[in-house]
Amino acid sequence: MKLSVLEHSHVNEGRSVKETLDETVALARETERLGYHRFWVSEHHGSEALASSSPEVLIAHIAAHTESIRLGSGGIMLPHYSSYKVAENFKLLEALHPGRIDVGLGRAPGGTPLATRALQEHKRSEPDFYPQQVVDLYHYLLDDHPQKHRFPGLRAFPQTEGMPELWLLGSSDGTARIAAQLGTPYAFAQFFGAAGDEALQHYYSYFQPSSYCARPKALAAVMAICADTEEEARQLARSNELFFLKLLTGQELGFMPSVKRATEYPYTAAEQQIIEQMKTRRFIGTPGQVKESLKRYADRMHLDELMIVSHIHDFEKRLRSYRYIAEAFES
Repeated sequence: MKLSVLEHSHVNEGRSVKETLDETVALARETERLGYHRFWVSEHHGSEALASSSPEVLIAHIAAHTESIRLGSGGIMLPHYSSYKVAENFKLLEALHPGRIDVGLGRAPGGTPLATRALQEHKRSEPDFYPQQVVDLYHYLLDDHPQKHRFPGLRAFPQTEGMPELWLLGSSDGTARIAAQLGTPYAFAQFFGAAGDEALQHYYSYFQPSSYCARPKALAAVMAICADTEEEARQLARSNELFFLKLLTGQELGFMPSVKRATEYPYTAAEQQIIEQMKTRRFIGTPGQVKESLKRYADRMHLDELMIVSHIHDFEKRLRSYRYIAEAFES
């Protein structure tokens, strides 16, 4: 089982943005040491609580402080941008760090409606142009645009010997259908709360081999929190529960709350019901419990790679959670 990391660079209560980004680098270095395969950073806009608004910049910074772990975007919100510019950014990253770069693509806005309007100001967008954007990006990365393209003969530079690994990210079967049709790897965002059974099954069943990817290749990003005892793990998870509760109800906090704040929060019965539903999709407990539940999920979904999301307010306990999970899978 390959283990990887998805990092959102949450600004924890009581911490600065600079401290948050320093901790992101420290997490990448530690998970590299532990043998994690990939380290992806997210893209979010208009959010005080999330420091990762430009994955390309953050990837370059992390790459300069690590040696071997694969680095990528989880993901670039492609409808905001030109496929050509995204290709240039990631080809430059590939040239700087050969064989280590992934470009994960999403089509969600990744922010507030107002931020989306600002990102797309003066941009003419056609309905459902995203699949064509993915195809364009693929050809720019591969350096083989067909002559009948809208921009015949256009190439993205710099020239590289290899190309970044291209993934499509999604939390529904819509992106799974596109990934299957285009023949790209697919990353399912299970931590958003969706089960993923139908999306992954469609991807496996209807995958069409491409020059880029000969057979289906999928991973799932899952929320996992690990501690010495199940009680402690569930306490650590309370910060994440309150943060996502507020996000889902349109009252986003400007930080990842402490366990103390989350414990003392006066939850209503309706809010408690939302949190109980969250818990059914998360992997929380001791190293043995988390390993067993993750293996069951991976076996059911026919996955050989899981991308761990571990939102814990205390950074040292967060590092410990990733270490416990890695050690559990080594045993």
